[in-house]
Amino acid sequence: MKTLYVDAEALELDFNASLALAQDMARHLLGEDTMLLSWYDRERDYESPAGVSECHENCPTKGYWDYAENRGARLAIDIGRGRYVFCFL
Repeated sequence: MKTLYVDAEALELDFNASLALAQDMARHLLGEDTMLLSWYDRERDYESPAGVSECHENCPTKGYWDYAENRGARLAIDIGRGRYVFCFL
């Protein structure tokens, strides 16, 4: 999966603004039929799908990342050095 790193600290984006930015970028790079497969919000320690990291507690790969890779994700957008990560198909 290719990863695009976005340093948006100066913009002070919250989760919803970061998601909107990531979706726009994914549509531009992958096309209109892109699909968000998983995401991670480090500040709140939330992920989607919920609970996918429970079986990855001692693993170097986070559950949301593994979930996306195993479902064919093509693009990850990392905003703010891991603050928010969005994985797209």
